[in-house]
Amino acid sequence: MKRPYDLPSMTGLLCFEAAARNSSFKAAAVELNVTPAAISHQIKGLEAELARTLFRRQHRGVELTEIGAYLFVALQRGFQTLSNAVSDVRGQSESEDVTVQATTAISAFWLTPQIAAFWKSHPEILISQIVSDIDVPGSAYPDLSVHYGALPEDENDHHFLFRDRMRALGSPGYAAAHQIREPEDLLSAPLIHLSGVEAARWTGWTDWFRQLGHPAPTGKRIAVNNYMIALQLAQDGVGAVLGWDGLVMPQVEQGRLLDLVSQSIPSPHCYYLKVHPRASAKARVFADWLTSKRI
Repeated sequence: MKRPYDLPSMTGLLCFEAAARNSSFKAAAVELNVTPAAISHQIKGLEAELARTLFRRQHRGVELTEIGAYLFVALQRGFQTLSNAVSDVRGQSESEDVTVQATTAISAFWLTPQIAAFWKSHPEILISQIVSDIDVPGSAYPDLSVHYGALPEDENDHHFLFRDRMRALGSPGYAAAHQIREPEDLLSAPLIHLSGVEAARWTGWTDWFRQLGHPAPTGKRIAVNNYMIALQLAQDGVGAVLGWDGLVMPQVEQGRLLDLVSQSIPSPHCYYLKVHPRASAKARVFADWLTSKRI
């Protein structure tokens, strides 16, 4: 009998999602309580079934390909919808002290390191994340959520976290191929734009150029609906991407991306934390810790 859903091995998908989220087969193996060889075997099988390469194997770990990044985002959305449904069925877990909602990019590049640092002084408080780039209907309500935008006036429920600078970033190969030295050189060069729901929360290229006194760009437009994919495309040399200091510094420090021009702009909006009415006392402890850092 034909399966009702056109899906490969669920074990392979679970292993792939864990490896992609951790950027490591070894870390995925620890999380799933199997060997790294088992993770590698499952992912090789998944790649063979899909006839696509999902990871670039490197000396210090693994890196998603463009196709891999696309599948990773789709899986996270699907798993989050399933997780929300299961939570609704079983009710809030008694062992879950704090839930925090954030986009994929904020979770990967900023929130997860913050949680790791928080646990050094508060190991007794369990924190879980709701990672989603879209508003999932019927999703579980978090205690806290991280947002990018204009800070709402209600200071009791919304707290400033940090404000970034925005920089034009690209791969070394992209910079050389397009001879990028000044912002004017980017006006006709390929640029990666965010589209869809996530784009409404972020500042785009037209805003960046406007603040530097330039017209809107006219070059090739590569549109994606997820910032993680945008960064991966930039690392592959497909186009330039806008980077927020607080999110992209690891890629810059590792040499995957570099500043294409010396000019940058202050972000028009800030990152802020929303404390939801249902937030527990432990959630407010974490909220106070985050907002006291003033990064």
